[in-house]
Amino acid sequence: MAPDPWEGCFWSWGLLLWLSVGSTGDAPPTPQTKCTDFQNANILQGTNLKAQFLLFTPSDPRCGQLVEESSDIRNSGFNATLGTKLIIHGFRALGTKPSWIDKFISTLLQATDANVIAVDWVYGSTGVYFSAVENVVKLGLEISRFLSKLLVLGVSKSSIHIIGVSLGAHVGGMVGHFYKGQLGQITGLDPAGPEYTRASLEERLDPGDALFVEAIHTDTDSYSYLICDHMRAVHLYISALENSCPLMAFPCTSYKVFLAGHCLDCFNPFLLSCPRIGLVEQGGVKIEPLPKEVKVYLLTTSTAPYCVHHSLVEFYLLELRNQDTCITVTFLSSSVTSSVKITIPRQQRHGKGIIAHPSPQCQIKQVKLTFQTSHRWKKERTIIIGKFCTAPLPINDNKKTVCLREPVNLQASETVSHDLKITCI
Repeated sequence: MAPDPWEGCFWSWGLLLWLSVGSTGDAPPTPQTKCTDFQNANILQGTNLKAQFLLFTPSDPRCGQLVEESSDIRNSGFNATLGTKLIIHGFRALGTKPSWIDKFISTLLQATDANVIAVDWVYGSTGVYFSAVENVVKLGLEISRFLSKLLVLGVSKSSIHIIGVSLGAHVGGMVGHFYKGQLGQITGLDPAGPEYTRASLEERLDPGDALFVEAIHTDTDSYSYLICDHMRAVHLYISALENSCPLMAFPCTSYKVFLAGHCLDCFNPFLLSCPRIGLVEQGGVKIEPLPKEVKVYLLTTSTAPYCVHHSLVEFYLLELRNQDTCITVTFLSSSVTSSVKITIPRQQRHGKGIIAHPSPQCQIKQVKLTFQTSHRWKKERTIIIGKFCTAPLPINDNKKTVCLREPVNLQASETVSHDLKITCI
């Protein structure tokens, strides 16, 4: 089946890359401790916070060790020489444990050697959403007090990475604010919108909350809750941890402008180091100093592993026309097809767009071009002649551009196929 960025509830991904330039030993071996799971609550129990801190380690990724006091941490499998990652879930309407949390923890521990601490605040996040919002500051203070115990053990602020989901992203921002932006990294997975679209910088996740801040937005309908695209950010991130297929994004002013093919490289402002999702240092951005805030975009497939390759497709008309010209471009690779429609405005010769495909461009064997007409009820004999070209993103120079050798003749509503011969690099 074709990878279709418009299929299902999720069709795009946007990343706000927020950046602000701003003695230990191995833990002794400990006997197996009692494993603790997340709490369950109901809609009548959503006022008290009752936060728990559950430690998961590489040696026992399925056992959550309840660590509250400094003595608990010292007697656990916590390793102060490793990085520490805190996972903070969001609003829990039904008071249940997040369905994704176990997979997230195990995948994170497989991807990196670190201490993983899951913050269970199911009680405080259950019931009415606005009550959960009122608990954000309380939870932020409680997490900050917990982190202070880790710092006493020799953990550095820069080694702490908070991963917050939905409302949990703003909790992470609050913690970062309390630590004056000196924590290493905060990742916000589709930060909650309600009550936060007009919030002050002190009340929400913002660029100054850590040395490196990233926000992955996947909700395309104003953050309506219980919509599958809201949680797609979590599954995207898990997939990025599991797979080597890169989820690479491109800086652009808007998603519409990106789809139109106007943002083809990462030269400005990243000097060609395109950002990626996952546990890549500074998101793969290798420049110094880091820019403060940048919006970047990419396309995905509708199912895991979600990653695609992006290509620019262009068509140059031989003669001007007095009306818009719409052409559907389809890439074929084995049994997979990917399509995009490009429009050449009236009295212009050039149209372009971005097409997403799961295979590298050199594996695309054929391209199909269809001249679309608005008069479907009658047979048109209009023929256009032009030149077709394509290039994989990022396009740093014109050496990657491949054009069909012969001019393409397209008759309205008919499809023409051409072989693509692109060398794998």
